[in-house]
Amino acid sequence: MNTVICGDGPMGRALADELRDAGHAPRLLGRPPSDRHPPHAFAGADLVHEFSTASAVVANVSAALDAGCRRLVIGTTGWTDGHETVERLLVGHAAAAVVAPTFSPGATILLGVAGQLAGALGRLGGYDPYIVEWHRAGKRDRPSGTAAELARRLIAAHPEKRLVGSGGGRSADPDAIEVLSLRAGSAPGTHLVGFDAPGETFELRLTARDRRCYASGARLAADWLAAEPRGPGIHHFEKVIGELIAARLDTAANATPA
Repeated sequence: MNTVICGDGPMGRALADELRDAGHAPRLLGRPPSDRHPPHAFAGADLVHEFSTASAVVANVSAALDAGCRRLVIGTTGWTDGHETVERLLVGHAAAAVVAPTFSPGATILLGVAGQLAGALGRLGGYDPYIVEWHRAGKRDRPSGTAAELARRLIAAHPEKRLVGSGGGRSADPDAIEVLSLRAGSAPGTHLVGFDAPGETFELRLTARDRRCYASGARLAADWLAAEPRGPGIHHFEKVIGELIAARLDTAANATPA
């Protein structure tokens, strides 16, 4: 595919390397002075990866659609207010996008497991949830998109709780879920979800060693979009991972001798 990557930061460069290693020649776009790329920057693109900044997402999606692109992978975080606009633009152009707070397959599975575990422990009672996330010093958003989504799922299982950011006065609010955000060094990402009870602590931890895990996930999303026509609008990466796991389980089952 003729692929364009919006955003030449660490993730954009890692994705470009991943695609080049697979024999593709992606176009990597930097940040334009006007905070958006013009439609001609996407001319001929079969697929656009959006990994720039939250303020540019809606404009870049609009420009890519105007240029004729109908497949997008959106991994930029912090643009929640633009989701309805992007959904409307995609549907209006009969286009499809895979969207995720993280394209790490492991982190995507962590989101599902953490939500299920929070529901189980919430029914038992007595387990206090918390989140710790650590990213490179230059990462702007806090909490990270993955941590914010983890918090949303914990709160869904504990509706009496609410989110408090790093240093948010946890001791004064026993009904808060605290998210501790650490920004230091060059770490690509660590997320820890914990549930603490008087007699034990249950923790789930995922550490990314480099950005290849995110880049490989973005490529999986692109391949999923290209494999067959997808319905217009936003598709979540969890759906992609779920379908891939189910397909491989089916293949393994069919390969097993009767």
